[in-house]
Amino acid sequence: MKKMENSFVVTGFVGKDASIHQFTTASVARFSLAISRNEKNGDENSRTSAFMNVEAWRKNENTSSFDRLVKGALLTVEGYFKPEEWQDAEGVKHNRVILVATKFYEAVEKENTPDSQQGKTQKDK
Repeated sequence: MKKMENSFVVTGFVGKDASIHQFTTASVARFSLAISRNEKNGDENSRTSAFMNVEAWRKNENTSSFDRLVKGALLTVEGYFKPEEWQDAEGVKHNRVILVATKFYEAVEKENTPDSQQGKTQKDK
């Protein structure tokens, strides 16, 4: 049987300042991350975007990294998917998937290179 891995790495912009909740020994920061990708349909290019819900847990003495979770920050987030299920007051079952961030750090912006530069080796430049 093949080993299944539950992990992700994604880069995007923080949608709004994180909501931080402190408990006895740990704190959680909840924030949205705007991600997008280019899609090509024939000669047409379009950008598809989505907001993902992310949460990051840290021990109370290690929450200084939460200072990076401000609207507009470009971050790379690494972590795992956590499914959640619950039943509301009317008995309707709900579910969602939360991205749990184990690491997040400032993303390195890639420069756009002209097509003519792509594929050249270091020797060709």
